[in-house]
Amino acid sequence: MRTILLLTIAFFMTSCSAGNKEGQVEKEAEYKDEPVSVIRKDTLGLIVLYPQYSSIDFVCGNMPSKSDTSVILFAEAAYTGELLKEFKHTNVAGDHVSQGKRYKGYKCKRNTGAFVYYGEKWDFCYKDYSKAMDVAAENGGAAFAQEMMIYKGKMVEIARKDSNKNQFRALCNHDGRLCIVETKGKIPFGDFKKKLLALGISDALYLDMGAGWNYAWYRDRGKIVELHPKVHDYCTNWITFYK
Repeated sequence: MRTILLLTIAFFMTSCSAGNKEGQVEKEAEYKDEPVSVIRKDTLGLIVLYPQYSSIDFVCGNMPSKSDTSVILFAEAAYTGELLKEFKHTNVAGDHVSQGKRYKGYKCKRNTGAFVYYGEKWDFCYKDYSKAMDVAAENGGAAFAQEMMIYKGKMVEIARKDSNKNQFRALCNHDGRLCIVETKGKIPFGDFKKKLLALGISDALYLDMGAGWNYAWYRDRGKIVELHPKVHDYCTNWITFYK
């Protein structure tokens, strides 16, 4: 009886294993037919993500959902002031434009630049960006402010110390292509800037990072690839790319 029972269990486990493998193959085949929505390149100790997007928005309040298949990539963008359970636009660092409307955020001295998007065009602004935000709002676009790191191919003055060591991320212009660049591990901030210049980045705007603020994900042929674990619900805003 014991022999028969063991043989039955072994057969059942083999059948389940075969079924799981078949299901996995079918799932991979399904993903294989999906168009490439984000091109990833790993180089110079960096992760470089090039979203193949049709539109961009600065999403506030509610984090983009994995069930929304139009979302292909998002990441925390502007700084968040306080750890609040409820969302307030005034808790986002600096004025910003979301879904074509301009909102007032809290004053942040670190904000020296901005990213603006409207009419399927985008640009990086340095220092004087308020008018550009107005134009983005008038044209149903998006915009947010952050620390400018590199502008027109040159490093610019920034409050963050070069010796500051962490894992960093930035929204960048690489030969006319928008990309999000992240370090693979913790490195000095000065080294991050040098790596971006070595990569050929002409404009780089810092994106909020650190424990809990670094959560992001992108779609790889339909599959979700998470960047860092999600550890809290205090994030307030995300630069979001749609297919």
